[in-house]
Amino acid sequence: MDIKTENPEVKEQINRRLSRIEGQLRGVQKMIDENRDCREILQQLIAIRSAVQAASLNFMQDVASDCLMNPTDQDDPEGQRALMVDLIKMLGKVS
Repeated sequence: MDIKTENPEVKEQINRRLSRIEGQLRGVQKMIDENRDCREILQQLIAIRSAVQAASLNFMQDVASDCLMNPTDQDDPEGQRALMVDLIKMLGKVS
């Protein structure tokens, strides 16, 4: 069973977050090139890590909700159970 989202709102939201994170990364690269204070750089890297974690948790929450509420194969309880176990394992890795 695949874990994916077809929800365009979820896709748009995660893409906006990832674009912001991409901008933050470019900003840190520029800070490094400019020999900025290492504390400032570290602070930005911590903010990026936090943003990535928040995006991951939000995405996984949306995907998990969609998968569990709208199973693609309702006639396969073992497959649904395996999907739930996979989702729980992934959530554990994100948090």
